[in-house]
Amino acid sequence: MLSVDEEWELRRAAGAWLALRTNDGTDAISREILTEFTFHGERLPLVDRGRGIRKPAICQAALSLMTVHTPDGHSRPYEDVQGRDGLPRYKLRADAPGTAENLAVARAQELKLPVIWLIGVAPGWFQAIFPVYVIGSEPTLDQFVLAYDRAQAMPLPQSAAPSPLEETLRRYAVRETRQRFHQPVFRSMVMRAYETTCAVCSLRHTQLLDAAHIVDDAEEAGVASVRNGLALCKIHHAPYDVGILGISADYRVGIRDDILREVDGPLFEHGIKGLHVTRLMKLPARRSDRPDPDLLAWRFDRFESA
Repeated sequence: MLSVDEEWELRRAAGAWLALRTNDGTDAISREILTEFTFHGERLPLVDRGRGIRKPAICQAALSLMTVHTPDGHSRPYEDVQGRDGLPRYKLRADAPGTAENLAVARAQELKLPVIWLIGVAPGWFQAIFPVYVIGSEPTLDQFVLAYDRAQAMPLPQSAAPSPLEETLRRYAVRETRQRFHQPVFRSMVMRAYETTCAVCSLRHTQLLDAAHIVDDAEEAGVASVRNGLALCKIHHAPYDVGILGISADYRVGIRDDILREVDGPLFEHGIKGLHVTRLMKLPARRSDRPDPDLLAWRFDRFESA
């Protein structure tokens, strides 16, 4: 079995290996590729088939945690949540066979070893969040408390009236959770659905593509669902965000009237104005992944009223 120092070496090597294959954690990775990791010349898969917690025999503690992909409208067997302190939770295995796996996660907390969190974004595809630290457990709720860095290693007290410092730290934790967990997972789900292609112009360079919310995540209806998302290149994401470009419920592009009257260079003429009343060039193959017409209509009404 590896020593603690060797465990650290393994986890640093796994993180570097993942970074190279996921564009520094931006892109999703397949289950097949996750089985190809090697350490000291020996194959050491980063994911287990049929198990949510991966503890290789040579390790003292859990190496990776998995949250399975669940299509919209279905519930996960173990529903991970976010606590009042803004930090994510990972559900324990509630059945007897899962006891050893739960102990492996607790051991990662005890040894302060980072783990890899694999979030299912499509069948056989995962968003890898790394490193993640297990910083506590909540046995009465059957869950572990996770954090993204050592600065979050002190969970906030669950007081009824938090102090200004506690509230500042909570907002920081919420922001970090959104940036490190919700945003990359949402992006990967949308990119998988749109086959890494801009819905408006069909551009396919992943570094130039964003996952845009139809209804912003600050709004009540702004859920991190594929049906609330559009794959847009950076050329068209910004105009969509500021209301220069809109997309109707029947998947047609609209350009604001005052913009249509402007005269500018060829990119503006053909890449923005020339899109007016054209249909989207790319939609998800699965109807269940296509943009929600009600959300598009809500956003398009705001676009037209502006």
